[in-house]
Amino acid sequence: MERLCGPELPFWVANQTLHTDQPDLPVCFQLTVLSWLPCIYLWAVSPIYLFYLKKNNRGYIMMSIKNRFKTVFGFLLWVVCWADLFYTFHETQQGISQPPIFFITPLVLGMTMLLATFLIQFERLRGVQSSGVLFIFWFLSGLCAIVPFRSKILQASSKVEVPDKLRFTTFYFYFGLVVLELILCCFNEKPPLFSSVDTDPNVCPESTAGFLSTMTFWWFTSMAVKGYKLPLEAKDLWSLNVRDSATVLVPKLLIEWEKEQAKAKSKQNTSNDVVYSKPPPSTSNHIGEESGTSPEEAEVLLSTRQVLPRQPSFLYSLIKAFGPYFLIGSAYKLLQDIITFVNPQLLRMLISFTKQKGVPDWWGYSLAFLMFFTAFLQTLILHQHFQYCFVTGMHVRTALIGAIYRKSLVITNAAKRSSTVGEVVNLMSVDAQRFMDLTTFLNMLWSAPLQIMLALYFLWQNLGPSVLAGVAVMILLIPFNAVIAVKNRAYQVEQMQHKDSRIKLMNEILNGIKVLKLYAWENSFKEKVLAIRQKELNVLKKAAYLGALSTLAWTSAPFLVALTTFAVYVTVDENNILDAEKAFVSLSLFNILRFPLNMLPQVISSLVQTSVSLKRIQSFLSHDELDPNSVDRKNTASDFSVTVVDGKFTWAKEDSPVLHDINVLVPHGSLLAVVGHVGCGKSSLISALLGEMEKLEGDVSIRGSVAYVPQQAWIQNATLRDNILFGKPYNEQKYRCVLEACALTPDLEVLPGGDMTEIGEKGINLSGGQRQRVSLARALYCDADVYLLDDPLSAVDSHVSKHIFDNLIGPEGALKGKTRILVTHGISYLPQVDNIVVMVDGRVSEMGSYQELLKQNGAFAEFLRNYALEDFVDEDEATEEIIDDEDLFPEDALSNHMDMVQSEPGINEAKRNFIRQISIISADGETSKSRSVRRHGCSQKKHPEPQEKKQQHGMEKLIQAETAETGRVKLKVYLEYAKAVGVLLSVLICILYGCQSAAAIGGNIWLSEWTNDALQNRTADNVNMRVGVYAALGITQGLLMLANCMLSQAYSMVRAAKLMHRNLLQGVLRAPQAFFESTPIGRLINRFSKDMDAIDSQLPHQIDIWMRTFWYTLNVLLICSALTPMFLIVVAPLMVFYWWVQRFYVATSRQLKRLESVSRSPIYSHFSETITGSSVIRAFGRHSAFVFMSDMKVDENQKSYYPGIVSNRWLGVRIEFIGNCIVLFAALFAVTGKNDLNPGLVGLSVSYALQVTMSLNWMVRMTSDLENNIVAVERVKEYSETKTEAPWEIEDKKPHPDWPMQGNVEFHNYSVRYREGLDLVLKNLTLSVKGGEKVGIVGRTGAGKSSMTLCLFRLLEAAEGEISIDDVKISEIGLHDLRSKLTIIPQEPVLFSGTLRVNLDPFEKYSDDEVWKALEHSHLHKFVSNQPAKLEMECSEGGENLSVGQRQLVCLARALLRKTRILILDEATAAVDLETDDLIQSTIKTQFEDCTVFTIAHRLNTIMDYTRVLVLDKGQIAEFDTPSNLISQRGIFYGMAKDAGLVS
Repeated sequence: MERLCGPELPFWVANQTLHTDQPDLPVCFQLTVLSWLPCIYLWAVSPIYLFYLKKNNRGYIMMSIKNRFKTVFGFLLWVVCWADLFYTFHETQQGISQPPIFFITPLVLGMTMLLATFLIQFERLRGVQSSGVLFIFWFLSGLCAIVPFRSKILQASSKVEVPDKLRFTTFYFYFGLVVLELILCCFNEKPPLFSSVDTDPNVCPESTAGFLSTMTFWWFTSMAVKGYKLPLEAKDLWSLNVRDSATVLVPKLLIEWEKEQAKAKSKQNTSNDVVYSKPPPSTSNHIGEESGTSPEEAEVLLSTRQVLPRQPSFLYSLIKAFGPYFLIGSAYKLLQDIITFVNPQLLRMLISFTKQKGVPDWWGYSLAFLMFFTAFLQTLILHQHFQYCFVTGMHVRTALIGAIYRKSLVITNAAKRSSTVGEVVNLMSVDAQRFMDLTTFLNMLWSAPLQIMLALYFLWQNLGPSVLAGVAVMILLIPFNAVIAVKNRAYQVEQMQHKDSRIKLMNEILNGIKVLKLYAWENSFKEKVLAIRQKELNVLKKAAYLGALSTLAWTSAPFLVALTTFAVYVTVDENNILDAEKAFVSLSLFNILRFPLNMLPQVISSLVQTSVSLKRIQSFLSHDELDPNSVDRKNTASDFSVTVVDGKFTWAKEDSPVLHDINVLVPHGSLLAVVGHVGCGKSSLISALLGEMEKLEGDVSIRGSVAYVPQQAWIQNATLRDNILFGKPYNEQKYRCVLEACALTPDLEVLPGGDMTEIGEKGINLSGGQRQRVSLARALYCDADVYLLDDPLSAVDSHVSKHIFDNLIGPEGALKGKTRILVTHGISYLPQVDNIVVMVDGRVSEMGSYQELLKQNGAFAEFLRNYALEDFVDEDEATEEIIDDEDLFPEDALSNHMDMVQSEPGINEAKRNFIRQISIISADGETSKSRSVRRHGCSQKKHPEPQEKKQQHGMEKLIQAETAETGRVKLKVYLEYAKAVGVLLSVLICILYGCQSAAAIGGNIWLSEWTNDALQNRTADNVNMRVGVYAALGITQGLLMLANCMLSQAYSMVRAAKLMHRNLLQGVLRAPQAFFESTPIGRLINRFSKDMDAIDSQLPHQIDIWMRTFWYTLNVLLICSALTPMFLIVVAPLMVFYWWVQRFYVATSRQLKRLESVSRSPIYSHFSETITGSSVIRAFGRHSAFVFMSDMKVDENQKSYYPGIVSNRWLGVRIEFIGNCIVLFAALFAVTGKNDLNPGLVGLSVSYALQVTMSLNWMVRMTSDLENNIVAVERVKEYSETKTEAPWEIEDKKPHPDWPMQGNVEFHNYSVRYREGLDLVLKNLTLSVKGGEKVGIVGRTGAGKSSMTLCLFRLLEAAEGEISIDDVKISEIGLHDLRSKLTIIPQEPVLFSGTLRVNLDPFEKYSDDEVWKALEHSHLHKFVSNQPAKLEMECSEGGENLSVGQRQLVCLARALLRKTRILILDEATAAVDLETDDLIQSTIKTQFEDCTVFTIAHRLNTIMDYTRVLVLDKGQIAEFDTPSNLISQRGIFYGMAKDAGLVS
């Protein structure tokens, strides 16, 4: 330095700088360090920056006035600097020699200014709107120039004349220009030309935000304000940045993944070559062994070699795609870790400053400001790091979902088998989420060890080896925490299992609620649910005890560590004195240590989980794909539209082939029918033509486009019109024709929205027949060349199927001239087709026209002969499948009183005619059996009702959404929860939290007292007392903590959860039937699963953290204020600001969270829909459209997720700023009050303030989470207080135990309606039935037949009039008393999962013998006794493992067991074949001969021998007499009998 500045100008003078009240830096220091610092920075950064700008070009920006000024100022700065340089030359010529520094500094500065000016222009050409690099440069220049600025003023004021006038002037020019540049740098440039930004209406301000705005997330403020004023809606969200959209991210990942796969493949090939080119030396040492084994050996070798290189690494492709962006975040993290350790050092200096007397005050002030500045810098850097990590996580999730979706559209059927829809949806939701969660903390893997090492290094410097004692405690706590975590994981799994079984049971209860009510079985099922719930609560309790332990460990850790360290430090050596500096600096270092130590185990366990997810995703993405070239679509040469030559097909390569030697040629424009028995490969043939099967040999070609109608219709969750258009443009006339041909016009009149009706998932609000017709309409509308129709007529009623065949498929239909392949069971159509293929066991046995095949007298002729029996069985299976299918859908199970539906206007005419046609033998010569099954398949689910319901839901959902979703949560809800916990307990718990916090503070105050001993040299005498009291206070805190956790989490909150669930269950089970019709099951299940889960596990945890942070923050402010009362003045405005920011944040983030969860489910539902319909999507060639839809949905979700992330960063920066201010003021007041305060208290207040930032931040987060979750209490409460039905039992009105003895039933002037405000369904019925009579009830759909039976059970309460049974008015007794005395065999048989025994007799009233007897009478004896488990046979959910007919028989067995005097049959034999039907009828005649029987009949032959028949019409009695009299009267009944062919 001497050489540079010369002897006159020393580099550093201590007396001039540190030890005066008016410090100043020497000229040499100013000219070297201060001048060069910004220059070094800019020259270091610019190469990297220029490289970055070269890579990223956003289009150039026009020269603006601002830009011109910046450039001119830059130029002037260069001139000013070089003016100095030339002046120095001038001086040298004058003979005044200046030291070299006067040449070097202006030269360097000038060059740097030129570089800066060049950068300004280069940035403009590259489209940079706001430059961080230059902002930092101007900021540094300005900062460094402040010192000479001040010293030059001091100089000028102290002397009369300024010695160096020119340099004095140029410096002020320089300073002014730098400040101007800095100010200009804060503003943004206009966006670049030709950029796509302008097209977007709601662009995200981030893309145009300046450097400062980006660092502080200021650009988010507009949304926070908007969200505060009004609850945010989807339309308020900014559109997604292009870099975050699926269209950018998914290809990025897929390209890398394809590279990986290609690499793996090529490696595999080379490894094969290696092995084969050099066969291993023959190992035939054994005598007589041929060397012929060598090829086999080569293969063995090959397989071992292959294992290694074959797996392409998905991880590697993820890293290549998203690593670089993530690394920027990691760089920020490194910076932040280093800055973290500056503050404890500053604290040390501050404490030592307060100890020294007679040092200048400005030391203290500069230390305080330095602390503030480093903390602020740390905040900015930390949040930038988080931002990068979260965005990477978001990118990974988007890319994964996109990749999985694209893959799922092309995997083979064999692969589909190995991963079910549920599993793949899990890959998308759970596993992709895990990646997202991991990326946010991934940097902790290297950062935690780094922080730990740094902290230990500084601690060692501070306290020497005794640190190891504290570290030992920490290390011991790690396995303790790990054990607890493992146990906790196990408990969680166990709790999930209980929860799953409880939800499954609830689902069944809600699906079969009508049956439960009819049988009065609610109590038995309630006990079952509560039993499972009790197990769940026991696990919760155990988990809470564990949680208490881990919380104890976690909160006492810092204290234990401090205690052991200090105790060891003091006792090891007499001379070790614990003073404030050592104690509080160590404490703040221990606090830094706490975070990485806690995070490491979490990150590692998260890593383990993610690696499992990675394996799963990788194996899914490596599945085989369908070969797109297996079917030749380009075939133009031959005259045939469809040709299959020597085809051999299988579903999976390892399975045996399903189809052999298939040769089919279909001429252009002909209609080919494919017939054969069940399972002979008809549908497989269609799949083979679509390319869905693995082709082993042969050739398949199809000419032109294909339309495909699968056997089970695939319906999307969209409007009816969208389902039919399927992406084609709308053409009114064509559309109408299509509807007409598919017989959909009458259905549209019934649907509430016509063809704009929203169709639920899987077509839930359409009947089976309607779904099939929509599927046909879709195929017809798409106007393809080749139509593959897989048994489309099985699900529709026979007259409709005739209409469809004639108008659509047949020779005169809409498709004539197209090539059609029709799989069918309907033999009546065969004479009208061009060619018939007969399939037998996967081979084509015959092919030809109808006449030719009859002549051949082969398999086909035999098929026709047997058809009478065969066809029905077959048809039965098809329709049963459909019925089964519908039973799966909860929404619909509610709407199956078809009659009640029909009472609403607009009955489908076709159906009305259809009911007239019910008969034993119809025109086609089918038996009524298959017919009625079919009828059942669609009449049971009539459409108007679910539709009306749908509208109501729409209304209801809106109303409900409003109540639950706006604004703040009412105080009332918190009180409600406190009431459930217990009011006194709640108060006690709050007090305990306060005490525990007080103990913690007591400990630290004691520590500060202890450290003050050092000043008075009293240390040696009372070391033991000091250590003892410190330990006592800490242990008290721990015990209070433990007691509190046990009390609050393990006792009271579990109690609250139990209470709330019990009330909810009670409320739902006591609700009247109408409630279940207007409330979708999904919503109820949601209350029992998601909301209960929030109350069980999330609320207690959040309340706990909230209470702890609240008290902690309060205490910090109290301590700071107690020490320096001035502090209160500052706290008030800070708290107001805090409250204000927090309100903004909570309002916005709550709504963003809601929007995010609302937009998340469509991704998964669209996905599972796609998987089920993948063959249809591929057949119609809509692959890319669906990928696009999925991407749109993911983007839609990320649109609300991204502001959610940013809102946390926005909040973090602002709240931490408040925290930093508290630090600043605590330090400033410590400096001002330095004479009255001892160092211990200064250390205490500042180290507390340093920590308050974290707790303030947590408080806001927790407040917001708490608000989100406490809503659950409100929602659960809403359903606990539903309107209940009449009481189950009324003590003083209990009927005689043997009632009803005779079984007389009388209706007096009885009327009823379904719900308030609807019309009457039954009007003024008056009739009386004697005990033992058998009465048939008939009438058209909607005449009120089922309603009559529901009235007997009081599922519907009378509007006027009454019913009495054996002179007891049923309206006066309890519901259970009434319902348990009546028996019904309902229309659709409902079974619950559990043993068969439980299904027959849930209350275990009957002996095994009685049960077997009932089974014998219901013809199930043989079936059950063949089961290995006999009566304990498990029924699956909804009785899936029994056929519909068997379920019906189980219901009959139930009735036989109860054996009451009054039996009601509601269309009970619809799903069984004729033979069984006869058996049932005879059983009813013999077993119930002395009972009163009401039968709602659809097959009139079942009631022709009843005593009387009641004919209802529009809710009134039309005829009531014996069957023979009614026929002779020739009224309505006669007409029906005639339709049925019972009378000639």
